[in-house]
Amino acid sequence: MARMPRTTPKQPRADAEPRVRRGYFECRYGQLHVHNAIPPGGGFEEGTALICLHGSAGSGRQFRAFLPLLGRDRSVYAPDVPGCGESDGPERPASAADYAAALGDFLDSMRLRQVDLLAHGAGAVLAAELALTRPPQVRRMVLVSVPLAAAPPVGDFGAAAAAYPLRERLARVTQGLLVLRPRDTSWDASARLREAQPAARVVDMPELGEDLFQAAPAAVAEAVRAFLR
Repeated sequence: MARMPRTTPKQPRADAEPRVRRGYFECRYGQLHVHNAIPPGGGFEEGTALICLHGSAGSGRQFRAFLPLLGRDRSVYAPDVPGCGESDGPERPASAADYAAALGDFLDSMRLRQVDLLAHGAGAVLAAELALTRPPQVRRMVLVSVPLAAAPPVGDFGAAAAAYPLRERLARVTQGLLVLRPRDTSWDASARLREAQPAARVVDMPELGEDLFQAAPAAVAEAVRAFLR
């Protein structure tokens, strides 16, 4: 009888792209819907997990083109904020701190000892609150289009974000901070962030606009990866 040749288990290609998946996790308001990408090798040498926080008019879906780019070397999660996208929301009005605490439930359920945060628009209020209430857990922050100027709130989360004293809270943040400035409605407001955070690193992206995560995910990923490295 002829012997079958030995086969070696297939190793994932180094250049393989991680798949974007979705899942549901428990939080204080019910089910939290989360988009995620995990390095193909699933090894233990990946970088600090990255949590992506969308603005008041969006959902975690806005990061779908961005997730696999950062997911090559770290686990990346983009939750739908409670009451947005496919996540259950609070039954009564909640504060920005309440929304941030619900995302903290997700961090606890995943047992993530340390995370980096990336926030777009009103997601900055969640990033600031998590950084201040969980300082040992939050390592670095990236803010995109920081809404320091007043804007009409969109939805319940938008109303909570509009009532949050973002400038004052950001002034107390001690984590490393990168600010990306696409040319959108927050172009001027983002520039004023240095008044609250003089040490913040600011990168202007005047060629990009509000849809930068869809239109130029590779450019954003390059800037973010360099800061988080």
